[in-house]
Amino acid sequence: MLYESQEMRMRMELVGRQEEEQQQPPFERKSRRTRRRTTTTISIVEEDEDEEERLEIVDLSGMSMDSLPVNPTINLGVISKLDLSNNNLQIIPESLTARLLNLVELDMHSNQLKSIPNSIGCLSKLKLLNISGNLLLSLPKTIENCRSLEELKANFNMLTHLPDTIGFELINLKKLCVNSNKIAYLPYSTSHLTNLRVLDARLNCLRSLPDDLENLINLEILNVSQNFQYLTTLPYSVGFLISLHELDVSYNKITELPDSIGCLKKLQKLSVEGNGLVSPPPDVVERGIHAVKQYLCEKINGMHGKSPKKKSWFGKLARCSTFSGANIPRDDRDECGVPSNRTIDAIASPRFMGMLSPRRLLSPKTYFSK
Repeated sequence: MLYESQEMRMRMELVGRQEEEQQQPPFERKSRRTRRRTTTTISIVEEDEDEEERLEIVDLSGMSMDSLPVNPTINLGVISKLDLSNNNLQIIPESLTARLLNLVELDMHSNQLKSIPNSIGCLSKLKLLNISGNLLLSLPKTIENCRSLEELKANFNMLTHLPDTIGFELINLKKLCVNSNKIAYLPYSTSHLTNLRVLDARLNCLRSLPDDLENLINLEILNVSQNFQYLTTLPYSVGFLISLHELDVSYNKITELPDSIGCLKKLQKLSVEGNGLVSPPPDVVERGIHAVKQYLCEKINGMHGKSPKKKSWFGKLARCSTFSGANIPRDDRDECGVPSNRTIDAIASPRFMGMLSPRRLLSPKTYFSK
């Protein structure tokens, strides 16, 4: 009887629970089921995120590929780094490049590429582009749209020029390497790459460099060596590169370094061999960078090529107050004691030479009575 009474009580409780659930509003019952679906959805999203992390870096280097699929099965939009180097690729499909919208690094060095797709301009997040070791004759103008680009490597190609306005657009570029090409001139806009730290243009056919290099306030390394018979001069503005640490102009046809190089306080390495320099002379170059900088500084100050005997008597007169300019008002003299409205040449003209000659100024009074 006790067992039957307990079983009866449990049945009554179960019936009561069912009646209670039937009396609840349908919104709450639906909300419970929705809550379960939400949990399931979250778990699916987490699985997708894991898949994105696996696809973030795609390495297809060294696989002897001749071509790329136009419609790959993977989602190109989730790739942040793509390595296609060391293959036999001759072309990159336009449609493929256009879908790499989150790409940060693209490495295509050591292929057989003759051109870069115009859709490269769609890669607004691209920071590193390596296209060295190909057969490129030029770069597409659309590369200027890659405004996040910080490093561009285009060594060992057949480039004859760079896009004219590349320096106006790639404002974040820090490293530009275009060595071993056939470039004759760097575009004028190169001088507007104010964030540039490394410029490597060796082994080209450079005839000259842009004049306004002083705008490259962050440039630390400049290498324009081995342009051989083509590069004969350097712009004076190279001496205004305030952050420059290394300058390599070796193996060109430069005969005279700009005097302004003597003002480069941070310059630690200077390579000038293979040029046949006249200024500074070889004996100064052999003594190292400090001797070269000192020579050029002295040249700026006009201390080279003047005989000390010609100005020794003038210095003695100045020290003895014989010619101190004491009668000239202070407002009319500059910091060197020379009248601001007259040059030294005017003072030393034939009109004044008789008055300032040592014989007259240092002779006894009887000289004047003769």
